[in-house]
Amino acid sequence: MLEVDKESQVPKPAPAVPGLAPEEGVRGWLCVLGGFILLFCTFGFLNAMGVFQTTYQQTYLRDYTPSDISWIFALQLALMWLPGPLFGRVIDTWGPAPVLYPSCVLCVLALCMASLAENYYSIFLAQGLAFGIGSGGIFTTALVCVGQWFVRRRGLAIGLAAAGSSLGGVIFPIFFDRVQKQVGFKGAVRYTALFIGILLAVSCAMVTSRMPRKKWNPELKWIDLAMFKQKEFAVYTVGAFLVMWGLWAPFNFISSMAMERANFSPTLALYLISIINATSIPGRILPPYLGDRFGHFNVITLCSLFTGGSILALWLPFNYHPSHAGIIVFGLIYGFASGAFVSLLMPCAAKTGTLETLGVRFGTFQTIIGLSSLTGLPIMGAILHRQHDTDFMGLQVFAGVSCLLGAGLLAVSTLFLSRTQKTWKV
Repeated sequence: MLEVDKESQVPKPAPAVPGLAPEEGVRGWLCVLGGFILLFCTFGFLNAMGVFQTTYQQTYLRDYTPSDISWIFALQLALMWLPGPLFGRVIDTWGPAPVLYPSCVLCVLALCMASLAENYYSIFLAQGLAFGIGSGGIFTTALVCVGQWFVRRRGLAIGLAAAGSSLGGVIFPIFFDRVQKQVGFKGAVRYTALFIGILLAVSCAMVTSRMPRKKWNPELKWIDLAMFKQKEFAVYTVGAFLVMWGLWAPFNFISSMAMERANFSPTLALYLISIINATSIPGRILPPYLGDRFGHFNVITLCSLFTGGSILALWLPFNYHPSHAGIIVFGLIYGFASGAFVSLLMPCAAKTGTLETLGVRFGTFQTIIGLSSLTGLPIMGAILHRQHDTDFMGLQVFAGVSCLLGAGLLAVSTLFLSRTQKTWKV
């Protein structure tokens, strides 16, 4: 369990664990590479959600509203986070294998089933529920295992692994568009399943646990609510919730908006998602590296401010002055800022925990973020529908204001933490 100093409410440093493998090393960096591939196949595939949102609106699900369709991807995103307490506790106890291997199989099976689906409920079950659960297990495994191998340079290590999701967001829209033109939508989904299955099989051999296995503790809490007694962590969690509430708006709706408001070709509109994810790659590496030097909380606060500011300052004006160059510039800036925010979420959460309970702490935080991911996209889809599915201003304002409010709370949590630790590098 987490030991907290009653006066400062700051967790004590983790005690040395007998027989613990040295930090980093070859096994640690192999774990980072494996985590990179795992996130490429799961979170990276989810970063291409706009491709499927646009395709479904034009084909199989044309009779459904954008909000209805967005529930598929909202569930995917939520299940990346919500099962964290279960997966994290299993990984803490028995290592990654009991979670990682079944999750990989489930992801491939889910995509195969999605290639056969033509109605809403079957797509929802296959792509939303099944792939979401599998992705959640893989996502939690990658972050927990990389976090175990790296302490001093945890931000850099997790940032490098998280860059896999950005690269996936670049590759999958292009890959899917090219393959779809040759073999159709269903064939493209099956080729994607094969591609992901091969990569997942390779990565399973690279991801290992640094912590020794231990016996199952039935008295251990699934969600450690004691951490919310720390005002720093409580305010940080609410701030992260608000930023994540609006974060996914461009990923899901920018392609539809480009075709609706600026007569983008379908191919170029889908490539906007790749543009966002392309600049997300350095965004997931450079800011976490700077966070290791200047404080993760300082950097994530600035990145969340730029995330919300770019939506209101660069994306919102597109409603009134459509411009190919303008929306591409927005995609470049937004991709960097949002990528940095996502990659710094877990290192910031880890700074208030111990190494032995890293999985449980990650899981607790993931539960809150999962609720944010589950509700954000459907709310914005409903706003779009109320504006006749053609006026994107409402969802843009919602996303931008939500991110800026979250940035304000992250700044408050940074201030609290700096006072507690008596240093500005937090």
